[in-house]
Amino acid sequence: MLLNCVAYENGRKLADIDVHAISEWLARPETFVWVALRDPTPEELHWMQEEFGLHDLAVEDAIKGLQRPKLEAYGDTLFAVMHLVEPGEDALNVGELAVFVGHNFVLSVRTRSTQDFLGVRARCEREPLLLRLGAGFVFYALMDAVVDRYFPLIDDFEAELEQIEQAIFERGAARGSIERLYALKRRTTDLRHAVAPLMEVASKLHGGRVPEVCTGTQDYFRDVHDHLARIQSSIDTIRDTIGTAIQVNLSMVTIEESETTKRLAAWAAIFAVSTAMAGIWGMNFEHMPELKWAYGYPMALAAIVSAGVLLYRRFRRSGWL
Repeated sequence: MLLNCVAYENGRKLADIDVHAISEWLARPETFVWVALRDPTPEELHWMQEEFGLHDLAVEDAIKGLQRPKLEAYGDTLFAVMHLVEPGEDALNVGELAVFVGHNFVLSVRTRSTQDFLGVRARCEREPLLLRLGAGFVFYALMDAVVDRYFPLIDDFEAELEQIEQAIFERGAARGSIERLYALKRRTTDLRHAVAPLMEVASKLHGGRVPEVCTGTQDYFRDVHDHLARIQSSIDTIRDTIGTAIQVNLSMVTIEESETTKRLAAWAAIFAVSTAMAGIWGMNFEHMPELKWAYGYPMALAAIVSAGVLLYRRFRRSGWL
């Protein structure tokens, strides 16, 4: 699906153009074309391949999707893949943004995502001095928008982790806490898979020999790399905290089981003494002390109850009951 097809010159928008006229606009000096597609068909991508002269392997990756975040150079054209991560009901929804960047064009292909980048285009058009840098600045603006949308996820993860930590010490909440911790760990892993490779991409665009199309925008890509480093640090902190919380949760389970075991052992000891005393008086030998005493039965019951009360008080004092 075609979203936008716009021609720019010297940092200013010239016109919304027809895709069949792309070649004509590309032939004009100081002009670049920015095309945005969403969930395109293979036929649409092959049409763009002919218009922009894209490499077969890059187009194939864009059609198949499910790519790891990466940056590849095919002659003078860059091909980048970024993950679009957004919250879902039980897990994160991971889409893709594939970007083809040449000296006079940008083609963005968004798949399996509800996020839009209309704000990115509006932002670029509000900054004509920066937009004069051409396709490299548009590439930066798209990557910066992708990275900025990772920060709310980090905030959500930290807030949920705080809630789980508060519930860890509630009695009987162990199973639910473990399930929530592992679900949160899966989501942070999904985000980590999007961030870590993208850091490698950003590092190639601001240090050392950068692609010609990104010349003049190295400082902007360095800023993106710094943002990714902050996100990566937050993810590592969250993962470490999750690991600690899991260990604490398991320790709480062990403590609860130990308390239950002690409680059962205490009651077992009380009943064992009562059972032993009743067993001794119930042997029915012919010659037994107090066997025919009129007060033998109530005294035996009193002795059993007294022993039980004494043990109960001692166990209660020691914290077993």
